[in-house]
Amino acid sequence: MAETHWKQNFDYKYTGAYELKTGETKILTIQRTCQEEVASTTGQKQLYFVAYFHGQSKPMVLNKTNCKTITKLYGPFIEQWIGKAIEIEAKKVSAFGDEVEALRVKKSFPKLAKINVDEATFRLQSCLTLEGLKEVFLSLSKEEQAATTATKDAIKAQLQGGAK
Repeated sequence: MAETHWKQNFDYKYTGAYELKTGETKILTIQRTCQEEVASTTGQKQLYFVAYFHGQSKPMVLNKTNCKTITKLYGPFIEQWIGKAIEIEAKKVSAFGDEVEALRVKKSFPKLAKINVDEATFRLQSCLTLEGLKEVFLSLSKEEQAATTATKDAIKAQLQGGAK
């Protein structure tokens, strides 16, 4: 019988540990990072560092621990993190005077499915219409989509420009 965490009954804007089952991990590809105002658990708004991911609607608040882990994997400059994959998991940590579940970036490179970026790029570049581009992009695996999103966006802009 599947178990449902109580937090899944509420609409949270950010990814949380409750979304992962015990022992489950998730591989995410960083699309962009930024600082944005986030309401804390006390309701006060503060600036937090946030990562957005390809193919994932919810961003993740990045704390210092997770930033240090990403730094060990990809270097200290956030511009170098764009397009890079991280693997997250739920871990029990001491926080707020209690032991709580928190998202943690794993300290190893994620094992990605082998993809043929050149083949996926060629298929995208062969598209002559926006509808064809959409069809080809949606036929790609999630890993191929994450690796070729920038290419797809550039082709889309070209096709839209030519349609005017």
